Amino acid sequence: MQQLSLFDKEPEEPLASKLRPKSLDDYVGQSHLLGEGKVLRRLIERDQITSMIFWGPPGVGKTTLANIIANHTNAAFLNYSAVVSGIKEIKTVMERAEENRQFGSRTIVFVDEIHRFNKAQQDAFLPFVERGTIILIGATTENPSFEINGALLSRCRVFVLKELDSADIVKVLTKALKDPKGFGNQDIEISDDITQAIAVFANGDARAALSTLEMVILNSEIDENGKITVTKDSFEQCTGRKALLYDKKGEEHYNLISALHKSMRNSDPDAALYWLARMLEAGEDPLYIARRIVRFAAEDVGLSDPDALTLAVSAFQACHFIGMPECSVHLSEAAVYMSLAPKSNAMETGYMTAREDALKSLAEPVPLIIRNAPTKLMKELDYGKGYMYAHDYEEKLTAMQCLPDTLKDREYYVPTSEGREAEFKKRLGEIRKWKREHYGS
Repeated sequence: MQQLSLFDKEPEEPLASKLRPKSLDDYVGQSHLLGEGKVLRRLIERDQITSMIFWGPPGVGKTTLANIIANHTNAAFLNYSAVVSGIKEIKTVMERAEENRQFGSRTIVFVDEIHRFNKAQQDAFLPFVERGTIILIGATTENPSFEINGALLSRCRVFVLKELDSADIVKVLTKALKDPKGFGNQDIEISDDITQAIAVFANGDARAALSTLEMVILNSEIDENGKITVTKDSFEQCTGRKALLYDKKGEEHYNLISALHKSMRNSDPDAALYWLARMLEAGEDPLYIARRIVRFAAEDVGLSDPDALTLAVSAFQACHFIGMPECSVHLSEAAVYMSLAPKSNAMETGYMTAREDALKSLAEPVPLIIRNAPTKLMKELDYGKGYMYAHDYEEKLTAMQCLPDTLKDREYYVPTSEGREAEFKKRLGEIRKWKREHYGS
């Protein structure tokens, strides 16, 4: 008799695979595409699938959607991976699809991680998509505009899948705990707080949430009756993170980002670092924080330090490139810089004042003198007549009126004397004085 080794044992199927939804009714998330009456749901229910690309972060249901389509369609469905396949395999698949077409059958080819194909591999699909041999469905985590050939992309409809919110992931976890294919046949005690913590920890990724749940349950204590109790300690040990997590859509989320924003505005780097750490360690998306800091750079610093916006955008890009936990230092640098920068809200107040006037005067015509005149008729109607090209003048200035007559004396940008904005204030004062002196000349 041959002796079995440990390595002969069939690997356990991942929980996410066991619980993969088979129908649209079981699918969680993407209500903007799959809600009642939404376009993608209609296409699937009517079996009118056309070539399309599913674009979204990991774990949001791209492959699951493809499998649901496979269950609903009368077409042949071929599953294909860009990771392990090359042009030879593409040709084999296309030959099968061509045979199906000759017998009057459609063929849907699903390509997971289609962005991993190089140009030649993507080009190999193009003629078959063009003549209708196949209906192509691609899944990608990367921006299709950059990663998929323009000719192929133009023949596909792009559907953007959003990361799941914590409420969606809680639904997935609750189903896993009740479904016999998951943990439904086991006696498990787990609090709502820990389920919520796992959901937030997953950061929009259902697959990661299920993997975490499985890990936490497998590493929790079992009593003599077989009951498994999931504790806060077991969660923290498995994730390496304190259970400080909070609902990203809830009140505490907004309280903390408000605290960070107001600490930076009050030039308090210590408080800014504290609130930043509270958010990051609670599982907040670093890109969300980075976006708020980018806003702060213009709203509260503005031209008093124009470098603030550059640094904020750089911090956002760094967070996008490397993620947590490494990007915490980039966000710290940005938060401290914003705290210490001179402050000006001139951009915010200037825009809001201009917005108020704009909403009251949406019908105000653009002055003829600054209208574009690309055609003969427009020139005959005096579009652009009298326009003064600033570069033609020694001062690089003209007294030409650019605002509508009803607003010609309005001043929206009111610079402060903070930081470099003092230079802009001086320059603007000189410009406005010169224009008043030369108006009408």
